[in-house]
This record gives sequence, C-alpha cells and structure tokens, in this order.
Amino acid sequence: MTVGEKQAEVEAGSPPEVLDGPFSTRQLLRIDEALRLADQGTGLTFSVYVGALDEPVREHAERLHRQLADPDLSVLIAVSPNQRQLEVVTGRQARRRIPDTYTKLAALSMVAAFGVGDLAGGVINGLDQLATHAGRG
Repeated sequence: MTVGEKQAEVEAGSPPEVLDGPFSTRQLLRIDEALRLADQGTGLTFSVYVGALDEPVREHAERLHRQLADPDLSVLIAVSPNQRQLEVVTGRQARRRIPDTYTKLAALSMVAAFGVGDLAGGVINGLDQLATHAGRG
C-alpha cells in the first residue's frame, strides 16, 4: 500500500494504521511525490531508507541497494537519524549521471537540513538535487 492509498483510506473513514516513524502523513506524501518526480524525470529509480543501519554503515547501505529491483539504475538515500548517519549509494549506470562530487554536495545539503531538525525537507531537497544532476535519461 502506498502512502497515497493509505491517505485515501483515512479520508474514506477507515481507521488509519499507525504510522511508525519520524514522518507525518503529509511529509510521507511529499517524499512520495519527490520520489515519483525524480524517477519520472530521470529514468533512474530513487529509494529512501530511514532507520537503523548496522555497522559498518556503508556496507549495510550497499546491501540494501543491492536488494533493489535494478541496482545499476538505482540511487538509495539511507538515513539513520538516531545514529546521525547518511549514506547515498548509486548504481553503476546512475553513477555515470550523478558523479560522486554531486552526490557529496547533495549529502551536505541534506545534513544541513537534518541539523536543524528538518528530516523530511532534507530528504526531499536531496532527491531534487540528485535528480537535477542526473538530468533526463
């Protein structure tokens, strides 16, 4: 079930399921929209993981990335707010369009937003920056 379907269910009067996580329904809808726009605008697949990351953090993020449907064309933003960790993993084809320099710039922007308590805004801005750098595919 997507966030949009869950919202429609709530509006239709069905009792909502408890959303367990750091985002409100509105924030989830905004992130969902940012993901959709990034995917459609680039031809790449963008994903966001928010939760605990096992040590070593980079390896865990890379394992998550490998589990995506098409890792070569995918970009994963993995955020662990409690651990204060952020990893951006790009697949082989995605990395050609989003070089590490641009990935680092997007990560710095996300970290700045996270630092002032704006987790959703940081993720959304990061998605936008990565998609902008990737361009149309």
